[in-house]
Amino acid sequence: MPDQKPPGGGSLYRGPSGAPRDKRERERERDRARQQGGERAVAPERAREAGPRHAPGRAVEVQHAPEAAPPKPPQEQRMYGINACLALFAHRPQALRKVWLLESRIPALKPVLAFCVKNRLGYTIVEAEDLERLSGSAHHEGVVFGAMPAEELTLSNWLRDLPSGPQLAIWLDGVGNPHNFGAIARSAAHFGAAGILLPKESTLALSGAAARVAEGGAEALPLVRLGRSDNAISQLTAAGFMLAATTVRGGQSLYATQLPSRLVLLMGAEQTGVDPALTQASTLKILIPGTGAVESLNVASATSVLLSEWRRQQMQAPASRR
Repeated sequence: MPDQKPPGGGSLYRGPSGAPRDKRERERERDRARQQGGERAVAPERAREAGPRHAPGRAVEVQHAPEAAPPKPPQEQRMYGINACLALFAHRPQALRKVWLLESRIPALKPVLAFCVKNRLGYTIVEAEDLERLSGSAHHEGVVFGAMPAEELTLSNWLRDLPSGPQLAIWLDGVGNPHNFGAIARSAAHFGAAGILLPKESTLALSGAAARVAEGGAEALPLVRLGRSDNAISQLTAAGFMLAATTVRGGQSLYATQLPSRLVLLMGAEQTGVDPALTQASTLKILIPGTGAVESLNVASATSVLLSEWRRQQMQAPASRR
């Protein structure tokens, strides 16, 4: 049957029964539905566009993407030992925050105290037991500094600023004792090493104990925090460095080896030594010959011997090889 036109024009809509329904009738039904249901009716074809609905008066929780946690600010450290503290003041006075000292240390620390007065930093004359409590050590040597930690460099930045010519760096693999670290830093400064390389997972850092044992040497050379070992090796090799792993057996004698002018010494932990993968990646495998009465030297002592031999060879080398 042909569609019938409603009075006044317009088109007819046939409901479920098939009976024609005027557009105005449909609008009246919608009005009744709104009055009965209490909510605005949404046409089926627009309901999908409207999205999910929420009950009136109910708070809608908005989900936001999680934000990255801001980096933690560096914590003030307690540095102690007279030579360690004087070296800190000489190399990075801006890191100083507080000073505690024995009265007997005033003459040695006059420049430091004058700096404190000028920059409105606190200093306090205390007793020995106060310094022991502040430092956590009986070896405070009459002075404790409150200071911000030394900045660590990335390998890329360290290599960028490194002068050409002979350079030696020490890669500490698995070394965790702060006293060994301090002793290595002292020897490294004495023999002119260019830096100490620390794996990213290493717990080593310039602590008060390490700085005291280093006797100021830790402030004289940079600490470099590495990323992935394979990337670090590639960067070092591209910069002209040769890697030498120390071993207690199977290596060549230090004194029969011509050491390169740009060298990275890989020093391992006391019990485990250098990681086998790093040893495999090293061009040289070196041992320090001895009597055999003991298996090996302490890592700090071994580092001193290796540094000394490298420096001796560099000083005796003709200028063309330097």
